[in-house]
Amino acid sequence: MNNCILMAEIVQDPQLRYTQDKQIPIAEMLVQFPGGKSNDPPSTLKVVGWSNLAQTIQESCHTGDRVVIEGNLHMSLVERPEGFKEKRAELRAIRIHHLDGQPEAASTRQAATTAPPAPEPAPTQQPPAATTPPPASPTTPNSPAEEGGDEIPF
Repeated sequence: MNNCILMAEIVQDPQLRYTQDKQIPIAEMLVQFPGGKSNDPPSTLKVVGWSNLAQTIQESCHTGDRVVIEGNLHMSLVERPEGFKEKRAELRAIRIHHLDGQPEAASTRQAATTAPPAPEPAPTQQPPAATTPPPASPTTPNSPAEEGGDEIPF
């Protein structure tokens, strides 16, 4: 399975529709992101959200919003009026993070698997003994966590 994280700007308001058989909501919107090179034009991509995420997308996403979208990249086959089929990429969203401070939108599948934060331990009567980290070896570089940066698991 592939995973994709994309930072983009919404260029078309989400359109909500429903499947014919089970009436499952589906939201579709277009996003735009910068091209790979500085002189490349911006690229557009269709983003699709299903079920509860579709309803959240419809309510909270609007043209001009900047978002980070987590999802899976898929190729769709589209029938063209000229009589041939064309492949188009689409991002099936699992979670959407708004960069302007709005709450994140997550699919029910992702929300159900996310565990609540662990409670903080109760304070102890005695302060913990001070420990110092071992000095870094001059031949091995420090990890991002030791340098104060964020550690990003891939």
